[in-house]
Amino acid sequence: MGRGRAKAKQIKVARKLKYYSPDTDLNRLQQELGADASKSGPSDPYDDEPDYSDYADKYNVDDDDEDED
Repeated sequence: MGRGRAKAKQIKVARKLKYYSPDTDLNRLQQELGADASKSGPSDPYDDEPDYSDYADKYNVDDDDEDED
């Protein structure tokens, strides 16, 4: 017993956190995160990946063709 006041306080704090929307300074956040505004990310996320199509052509062996003798 006696948990009513503590529970009410927790509910009050939870509601305040849920519905409170502070003014966010996005420029300041960008500075804190160290983001460079002039640098944009790569246009294609797979630019850093090697091209495996050469290997696919070189090593692509169809197992069904070898067994049809």
